[in-house]
Amino acid sequence: MIESGSKDGNLAANIKLHHNVGGLPEQLGFDLVEPLRDLFKDEVRTVGEYLGLPENMVWRHPFPGPGLAVRIIGEVTEKRLAVLREADEILIDEIRAAGLYRSISQALAVLVPVATVGVMGDERSYENVCAIRCVETTDFMTADFSHIPYEVLGVISSRIINEVRGINRVVYDVSSKPPATIEWE
Repeated sequence: MIESGSKDGNLAANIKLHHNVGGLPEQLGFDLVEPLRDLFKDEVRTVGEYLGLPENMVWRHPFPGPGLAVRIIGEVTEKRLAVLREADEILIDEIRAAGLYRSISQALAVLVPVATVGVMGDERSYENVCAIRCVETTDFMTADFSHIPYEVLGVISSRIINEVRGINRVVYDVSSKPPATIEWE
C-alpha cells in the first residue's frame, strides 16, 4: 500500500502504478474483506506460518497482479508471453535445483525489447535479450541482488538460450532497490 501512494490516509510516493490496489467497481454486490491489506509480505508470511500453511505456499515468490505482461518491456504479444513463460520456468527450475529458492526472495525473467546478434548452430541469429533478476529482502521496500554462484547463472543462461526459441542472450540484473525497483515495469 505504501508504494501505491497511500498508507493509513497519508499520501506517499506513488511508486507502483500496477499494484493490486484499486480498479474494482464501486458496486461489487458484496462486502470486500481484506484482512491482510495493510501487512507487508514478511508479515503475511509470519501469519501463514502461524496458521500452519504449507511451506511452498507461504514462501512462494511474489507474482505481479497483472501477470507476466509487466515483465515484457515493449509490445505484449502471445508469442512474447510464450517466450517469457519458458524462460521464467527455466529460471525457477534451476534456482530450485540449486537449493536457492528459499534464500532468494523473488526471481524473475524480463523480456527486453532489444535484439542482439548471436550464433545458433552454424547460423547467425538476431534474437531477444532476457534479463534475469533475483533479489533478497525481508520487507520488499529495499532489496539487494542475490549473489548467485556463477555456475548456476551459467546453467540458467545456457538452458534459456538453448531451449527458448527467440532468446540468444541472457544478462543478470545487479541493481539494488532503491534506486531500481524489483520489477522492471
